[in-house]
Amino acid sequence: MITEIVQFDLPAGMTRDEAVALYQGTVPRWEANEKLVRKYYLFDAEAGIGGGVYLWPSVEDAKAAHDAAWCDMAEKTYGSRPRFQYFETPLIVDNAR
Repeated sequence: MITEIVQFDLPAGMTRDEAVALYQGTVPRWEANEKLVRKYYLFDAEAGIGGGVYLWPSVEDAKAAHDAAWCDMAEKTYGSRPRFQYFETPLIVDNAR
């Protein structure tokens, strides 16, 4: 498994409610992606950063979902290009299970 962290700078003054409204519009796309294991949406008002944490079977799957067209869309929607980090995820603890 691979954990991908995606971050982008939000427009100055964007509220949590505004960010969540934009995020909600992306939910169907991610629900339809059969490779995506899990996604967490991120919002940091103080730092002005939004993003997501994704769990994927492979880096290739992550990069395919976040291709150049997606980066262009994210920049148009949120006002900045996304930044990506990838981590091997050898173990997962799921206490909610």
